[in-house]
Amino acid sequence: MKPTNNHINYIEFKAHDLEAVKTFYNKAFGWQFTDYGANYVAFEASGIAGGFEKTEQAISNGALIVIYHDNLKQAKAKILEFGGTLSVDIFSFPSGSRFQFLDPSGNELSVWCHDK
Repeated sequence: MKPTNNHINYIEFKAHDLEAVKTFYNKAFGWQFTDYGANYVAFEASGIAGGFEKTEQAISNGALIVIYHDNLKQAKAKILEFGGTLSVDIFSFPSGSRFQFLDPSGNELSVWCHDK
């Protein structure tokens, strides 16, 4: 399915042990996984695409909601114009680019797009 601008498209969680997380969600819910290096694993067969990022830090807000937009610069400008703040500037990853921002209440979200 083609991503739609301004729709939640992906959910990312933090994890201390990727192997334990994969085993848990596979056995408990039947989710399937694809490894992307030692620090990231994507999941599917869950109702929405998502992934787990390995971290050594304490996990206080373990979910990162990811919104799709085909023009990152435009989305970033709009977010900043209306009171959001940038927490991670635009960077590339396999198959796309993204940035992370804080909304006016401090919730962290991300916006991504396919590489063109």
